[in-house]
This record gives sequence, C-alpha cells and structure tokens, in this order.
Amino acid sequence: MGGLDIRMQGVACAHGRVAAVQDVDLEIAAGERVALTGTNGSGKTTLLRAVLGLHPHTGGTILVGGRGTATAGDRAWRRRACAWIPQKPAAGRFPLLGGELLASSGAPAEAAEAAARLGVAELARRPLHTLSGGQLQRMYLARAMGCVAAGAQVVLADEPTAALDFDGQEEAAEVLAALPATVVVVTHDRALAERCGRVLEMAAGRLREVR
Repeated sequence: MGGLDIRMQGVACAHGRVAAVQDVDLEIAAGERVALTGTNGSGKTTLLRAVLGLHPHTGGTILVGGRGTATAGDRAWRRRACAWIPQKPAAGRFPLLGGELLASSGAPAEAAEAAARLGVAELARRPLHTLSGGQLQRMYLARAMGCVAAGAQVVLADEPTAALDFDGQEEAAEVLAALPATVVVVTHDRALAERCGRVLEMAAGRLREVR
C-alpha cells in the first residue's frame, strides 16, 4: 500500500470574515482511509480544499509527505501528489471534453481503462457540462485512478458517490478502498464511511473522532 502521511496542526480557514475551520489538529498515516462526515456547512470541503492548496489556511500548518506549500515548487509538487475528486466541478468558459479530463491525469491510457471499467468510456468526446452528475463522478473517479497511476499518492474526494445509484455507490467505494494511496473522503454515504479505517465528524469547523 502506497500513500503519504498528512499532518495538520492548528489549522484555521475562513470565508471572508466567517470562520470555516477552527484549530484542527489531525494526523493521517500513509495509506490510511479516513472519512469526514458532518452537516453541510460544517467545514469539511473547505478543509479538504486546504489540504490540496485550493483554499488558503489562515492559521496553522498542513504538511503532506512532510512538505508544505512555501514555494512554487512545493505547490506544484502537491498538485501532482494529490488527486482531487470535486463534488461540483466547474464547467468553465471553455469546457473540457471527457477525454481531455482523463488525459489531464498524467496517465491517459490508465485513466481511459478506468473509465471503461466504470462504464463511461463512451463519454470521452462529450463536453463535461453535458454529463449527468453520476457520469461526472465516474469520470472524475477514473481521472483519479489515472492520477494514482501517474504517481499521485493522496486522493481527496468530496462526496464522490452522492449522484450515484446504489450499485454505483458500491462500485465507487470498492475502487476507492483498493487505491494504493492515502484516501480522505468527505461523505454522507454511510456505506462508504464504513469502508474507511477512521470516521471523523466535523461540526462548526471543528473535528472529533467517531471511530
């Protein structure tokens, strides 16, 4: 099992003047599976985006594999080291085709193979904004599998099964559980959370361990 460790100490994040994450201390071992649960607006997605470097943290430290984001090189390394499965991808002004999304993983052949396994290979020539929520989630999951094949050692997933039917949820959970990487997933899916070694609950920007 591969993966990188993630260490957070005193992490705080805000949306404007509103505190979103407060004083979070968390250590995740390399290769561990961790689920973040909690109500909407509790800070889960913000914390995940802060680990990736998409949202600035206003306090504390976040280390992935012992490295922060002090330099441009560190930030570029983290983008390569972490695969991201967003809940609500932005279509963008010039929307990507499905195949372009898969190619952006760094391992297009492996990502395309994963898309075929997930039943979305035929969507490669479709613009992302024309796909359903479930199709998008499968495409981003395939991209994450490609990222891992290309060397990513952390997978950060925000509600990766929310738009899937029961069979799709089971399949996605199996894929995430089998990835040779550290996996941190924000989810309301109890079955997915049960597949994780630890379940943490977030409320009002703070974490507590459930199991």
